[in-house]
Amino acid sequence: MTEQTVEPYVGLAYRERSYTPDPEEERRLLAICGTDPAVFGGGLDPATFITHAIEEQVRNGISSSGGVNMVQWLIVDDLPRFGEAVTVTGGVTAISQAPRGRITESEAQYRGADGRHCLNSGRVSLKTDPSKYADPKLRGAGKRPDPVIADPAALQVVEEVQLTPEIVCGYSANTANPIHNNMDAANRAGYRAPIIGGAHGVRYLTRAIWSHFAPRHVHMDIRFRRPIHWDDAFEVRIAGGDSWTAIGLTRDGKVLVEMAIRDLVPG
Repeated sequence: MTEQTVEPYVGLAYRERSYTPDPEEERRLLAICGTDPAVFGGGLDPATFITHAIEEQVRNGISSSGGVNMVQWLIVDDLPRFGEAVTVTGGVTAISQAPRGRITESEAQYRGADGRHCLNSGRVSLKTDPSKYADPKLRGAGKRPDPVIADPAALQVVEEVQLTPEIVCGYSANTANPIHNNMDAANRAGYRAPIIGGAHGVRYLTRAIWSHFAPRHVHMDIRFRRPIHWDDAFEVRIAGGDSWTAIGLTRDGKVLVEMAIRDLVPG
């Protein structure tokens, strides 16, 4: 995949494209996360389409280098199957500026081989200048949405995860964004060490949801609150009792990633 250099603009539309997600690459990523593919009932982990949507931006000329997810949403109706061709459309819907860089909002839609709607993957991302070292005193990344999880300690722990550089480098082996596996690139972006990609962290959340509910439909609103470095440990916590209104990744009493779970229809 050749990355071009263009400035994104509101209204930039992706070229419609059909392709088949690589089933072996998907199995490799699931294995790195310790996830049994059977959890998703023969479908692809919806978190993989966070990465696919970023790659679609790159295919349409928008550089991913130095980009960090801030907000993500996934609206799932029918997961694409392993080995199934999908058609993707979408584009850039908003652009703004913040002290730490440019903020871009975009969304991609995926349809299955039979034309059915499978899912939407939307994101708001912050792009720093990869040629410069970010000022660590600059905290501004635009208006932050209201928190989903107010008190992490009140939530139930369902899993504990310990990352290692080997896990994160393995997961990001094919990334076009070096902040996930290169110390200097991470430092230039203002991080003490490489950080995991948004999709990597969300995979721990989708695994828990599909293991418990195997949903036929769900709307997931995700907020990336703090970076997760390649040597961090964290907990997966849930809220809402049996209904699971929210789920998140937490560390030392702080929320790293949080997700509001909406309109869930169990399988």
